[in-house]
Amino acid sequence: MSVQYGSLMFELGFALRLQLNRAVYAVRVGYARLRRTAENYYVPDVAIVPTHLERVSLRQPGSLDAYAEPLPLVLEIWSPSTGHYDTETKIAAYQARGDEEIWRLHPLDRTLRVWRRRLNGGYDETFYQAGQVPVASLPGVVVIDLDRLFAAEAPSLE
Repeated sequence: MSVQYGSLMFELGFALRLQLNRAVYAVRVGYARLRRTAENYYVPDVAIVPTHLERVSLRQPGSLDAYAEPLPLVLEIWSPSTGHYDTETKIAAYQARGDEEIWRLHPLDRTLRVWRRRLNGGYDETFYQAGQVPVASLPGVVVIDLDRLFAAEAPSLE
């Protein structure tokens, strides 16, 4: 994992954590497992887990941090080694799971693609290059400022 990749993953998780009600949502950075089959999982870079799902696992000490239920937000950060796989395979699998909102951040292009689930089960895709991006699946004031996010991962020498 590159420093840039890890920095973006942390900053996204931290920005979401600051805005979410801890009694309602938990932030997972790099370790939540989203069930594909009975034995297989995907591990997104950042995932938002409703605390009622988290509590089920907490009642079973040592249980895997794994979720079969659709989550409100799943984020992937593009990397040279997994970018094609993330886009072609994991995004489609997250959609098949019914995850409400799926983000793919591209650190080199400084872009964000967002897939938001419609009521009929399909997804609308939106492309962002700057500004504040609302997290539609997390009602309230939850937004990610892309300009600030990308500035945070490129420290100034001043």
